[in-house]
Amino acid sequence: MTTVPNGSWFTSLPPCETPVPCGQGRHVIRWEAGELRLPDHSDPEAELVLAALGGEKARCVEIAAAWGRHVADLTVLGIGPRSAADPVQVSWDDVDAAGQAGQSVWAGATLRGRAMKLASAPTAAIARATVRRQAYQQEAGQASQRRLDMLSLLALGTAFQVRLIGQVAAAHADRPDEPDAHGHSDRPALRAALAGRVAPVAERWLGIDPDQVEVSLHRDRGWGSVELTGRGEQRRLRVSLPVWWLARVWACGLALTGRHLVVAVERAGWPDAQVLALRAPGTEPVSLSAHAGDDPAGIPDAPHWEI
Repeated sequence: MTTVPNGSWFTSLPPCETPVPCGQGRHVIRWEAGELRLPDHSDPEAELVLAALGGEKARCVEIAAAWGRHVADLTVLGIGPRSAADPVQVSWDDVDAAGQAGQSVWAGATLRGRAMKLASAPTAAIARATVRRQAYQQEAGQASQRRLDMLSLLALGTAFQVRLIGQVAAAHADRPDEPDAHGHSDRPALRAALAGRVAPVAERWLGIDPDQVEVSLHRDRGWGSVELTGRGEQRRLRVSLPVWWLARVWACGLALTGRHLVVAVERAGWPDAQVLALRAPGTEPVSLSAHAGDDPAGIPDAPHWEI
C-alpha cells in the first residue's frame, strides 16, 4: 500500500478563503496547498517589521502570525470542531472585545507595578517586587496573546479551523510518543482528539452510540484496526487509528465516504482520490475511487466525497 506523505496531507483539500476586517475595509485571507496566504498584502514580513517599530499592525498580518505560532499546538485539537456540522462560532466582535480586555489587563499590571515602585520600601524588597511584577506582566501578556490568537483563528470559520487541525495533526503524526511540555509520553491530547472525531463518524456509519466507541492510537505500521464486539449496552466499537488519520482522512472530509469508513489514503487529490475503506467492522479494507462533489446537506466549505 502506498500512502500519502505527511507533508502533502492537504492534497485532497480545495482552497478556501474568507474576508476579514482589516484597516478601514475587508481583506481576503486564503488557504491553499497547506499555506495561509494574504493576497491583499504584498509584503507581510515588512509590515511586521514596521509594526515592531511602532507602526499599526494589519489584522491580516496578525492572523498569519498567529497561524504560524499554532501550527503544531496540541491545544488546537481540543478547541476545534469535531465535524463540519459542528462549527465553533466566533465573531470578529468577540475578537475585538478580547483584544480590548487584554489591553486592560496589561495596563492594570503596569499601573500596579508603578505604584509598587513609588511605595517606600527597602531596596531589596523593591527589587523582589519588581521581579514578581515583570513575571506577572509577562504571564498576563502571554495568556492574553494566546487567547486572542485562538479567537482570531476560530473567527476565520469552520473551513480554516478544520485545516488548522489537520496541520497540527500532521505535525505530530510521526512522533506521537514524543514527550509533551508536561513530560507525558502517551499524548493524551492526541488520543482525545482522535476519539472526539472518530465517534461522530462511527455514529453516522453504524448508528452506534458515541459512548460505545473506544478509540486508541495505532503506533505500528499500517492503518490500524476496527472491531465491533458485544450486544446491546455491552456493544463496543474498538477503533485503532494512527494520528495521521486526522490529517489525511478526517480533515480532508474523507472519513465517511459512500457508507464506507475510510482508514487510509492511497492516492490523494482533488477532486479525485484513491482510498482504503471498510464497508463494515472486522472486514478487510478495499481500495476505492472517491470523487468530490456538491454536499447534499448544504454545509458550506465542507468537502463531500462519493464512491
